[in-house]
Amino acid sequence: MKSMKYIIIAVLYLFTAVSCEKFEEINTDPNKTTKVTSAMLATQILKDTYRFWNPNASDFIQGNLFNKHIAYLDPSPYVSQYYYSNYPYGSFGSFARLTDLKYMVQYAEGGVEEPSYRGLALYLKAAYGFSATLDMGDIPYSEAGMALDGITKPKYDTQAEVFAAILADLQQAEAYFAEGKNFSGDIMFGGNPAKWRRLCNAMQLKVIQTMSKKATADQKARFAAIVNAGNLMTGNDDNLKLVFTTNPNAVYPMWANGETFRIKTGPSKLAIDALKNLNDRRLFYFAEPASALIAGGLTQQDWDAYAGAPTELAPDQLALNNAAGNYSLLSKRYVKFMDNDPMLYFTYSEQCFIIAEAIEEGWVTGSAQTWYENGVKAILNYYRTLPHTTGEVHGMEIDQAYIDGYFTGAAAYATAGTKQDRLEQIWMQRWLLDFYQGNGGNYPQFLRTGYPVYPLDPATSLNPEDDSVYPKRWMYPTDEQTKNPVNYQQAINSQYNGYDGINQVPWYLKD
Repeated sequence: MKSMKYIIIAVLYLFTAVSCEKFEEINTDPNKTTKVTSAMLATQILKDTYRFWNPNASDFIQGNLFNKHIAYLDPSPYVSQYYYSNYPYGSFGSFARLTDLKYMVQYAEGGVEEPSYRGLALYLKAAYGFSATLDMGDIPYSEAGMALDGITKPKYDTQAEVFAAILADLQQAEAYFAEGKNFSGDIMFGGNPAKWRRLCNAMQLKVIQTMSKKATADQKARFAAIVNAGNLMTGNDDNLKLVFTTNPNAVYPMWANGETFRIKTGPSKLAIDALKNLNDRRLFYFAEPASALIAGGLTQQDWDAYAGAPTELAPDQLALNNAAGNYSLLSKRYVKFMDNDPMLYFTYSEQCFIIAEAIEEGWVTGSAQTWYENGVKAILNYYRTLPHTTGEVHGMEIDQAYIDGYFTGAAAYATAGTKQDRLEQIWMQRWLLDFYQGNGGNYPQFLRTGYPVYPLDPATSLNPEDDSVYPKRWMYPTDEQTKNPVNYQQAINSQYNGYDGINQVPWYLKD
């Protein structure tokens, strides 16, 4: 009996093993890869790079506050309205993706898509570096993302070195895309290397202009050579943007709890006044009329029915004025649709304004007026064709006839004015591009140009070190003091006399 018991157990064991093996075979999809691919990595990296960092209305508002596009109309203020950040520290978090970018390239080696993936890897590294250096100053760049190679305490490159390396990487990325083929996993341009190539060239222009106070003769010549070569963004189809969808994991950040915040958020006086001065119908896309002005007899089509909130006003006064209906609120369309306005990261319009400014500065020949007008027309056409605007813009739709007649009055290029007049026109239009985009992308340009003039009242400023100025940078991440202390200390000593402060002036802003 004991022997029979062991035989039965053995048979049952064998049956179970075979059954498990068969079960695994049956439940394994032969068409599903078990290996991570370059395409899969590209999709995830691009998603992590360009999706809003925390997709909710509360956090989406903050980047718009420190760029003075909007005001928060509540007695409990957002710090960002009077300072710029609840957390005044920069981040090297994006550099963590450099390892995945290396694997993305590695998995593509030998295939026809390899040059395109190499171009993407270099472009993204340059983009990460550009953002980080503008935030903080000197940063690890040449040794960034090299932990697998044993470099866990990367050196800090000077900001001049970082800018030069970024330009070199963008140039090489452009060359890779020039020989590249359509590639998989690209959620931004659908794998079109030609669009990425044009973006690489446009991005070089932006980098050189951003460092214009320090740009060398060779770098200015490079700017001109890129423009004259002509392989640049050609229209809105080339815009680098993240398109939101009705997928619950990819919805517009204002969708979930947006109304709670919309009724306490209004376009700034700076923005409203600029749009009214230009007779710019984007006003009706951005804002609702002030309820008190409607009650006073104005209609929603009246320009004077729109009133912006002074961003420098004390929060309790803003709240009282809002309760009285004295301010316009954000357009209701921002909270109505899951697939609302795309996040714009780099547009054809911005490229046009970059070139127009460069022509005015004598870096390159051409018609600054033409580039200025092309940039304005493009962004107006963008809103003209934007989904979800029908019935949401107070009967003041942007149509082709309006665009054709836009350049009159204050919007007409100031050919008879001073160079400063024309530059301010360009800078204002560039600032308006970023309205309610949530990315705070124009702040370095404000620091560089000083225009438009951001209102500031020392009585309400929350700058803890100097209430009479706007901060020039974010501080280094706090963990750098423990993880990379020697290089961190050397960086703040060489740049900021040993003090890692928000009002310290980085190299690119120094005359």
